[in-house]
Amino acid sequence: MTPPRDRDTPGPTHAPAPPPLPVTSAPLHIAGERLMLDPGGALVWPAQRLMAVADLHLEKGSAAAAKGSLLPPWDSLATLDRLAALVRRHRPAQLIALGDSFHDPQGAARLRAPDRDRLLAIAAATQIVWVLGNHDPTPPEGLPGLAVHQLAIGGLVFRHQAEPGAAGEISGHFHPKASIPARGVVVSRPCFVADARRLMLPALGAYTGGLDVHDPAIAGLFPRGGRVFLLGRERLFSFAFAGRGGSRLPAAQAVLKV
Repeated sequence: MTPPRDRDTPGPTHAPAPPPLPVTSAPLHIAGERLMLDPGGALVWPAQRLMAVADLHLEKGSAAAAKGSLLPPWDSLATLDRLAALVRRHRPAQLIALGDSFHDPQGAARLRAPDRDRLLAIAAATQIVWVLGNHDPTPPEGLPGLAVHQLAIGGLVFRHQAEPGAAGEISGHFHPKASIPARGVVVSRPCFVADARRLMLPALGAYTGGLDVHDPAIAGLFPRGGRVFLLGRERLFSFAFAGRGGSRLPAAQAVLKV
């Protein structure tokens, strides 16, 4: 039998968890506006107290399950947790969701009650603007926020899918990703793609795949090249991007934590 411990005797101790590492955003200038790119996949416009994210694809798991694919039904939970963390970090007055926020027009109705509560808590902290996409061409039923096809603020326009020749454009849709060699392996991650005229955001959704930036659908929108901002744990990794007809990305210029 273990003898009782004297109340003055200290019990077992556990080392405190290390504090989270600081997150470093990358600055970017488009149409004369200073923007910040968050490694979590969000665009922040400090002067407007605005944050934008793309392609949440909420309820993609339940849509797949209805078609017989046995995917774990936790994608909305994971995606909304990511989004809530970004909102807490930046505290935007306005949150722009750049289309395909739900995987199909009935996605909002399939949200589980806890996930709906998560989304409502986000909506209580910031004004949501739902940019309509090809997967969700109608406003999400029963959820707060403003639904638009595109939104112009100052010299910038926010829309779901990029348009050739546009300037000052912020878009999503293509789920851009890039692959680079690092420490003897090839690392593939979502990324931002930008030039002086436009910015394409990565998909934030937990079940979203990605399209390589050298695919003609993306590269054709950047005929003079630009920069790729690969998502890292606490920072972004930036590389030159040759654009349409260019070569593949070079070896990493910084060591990635893989």
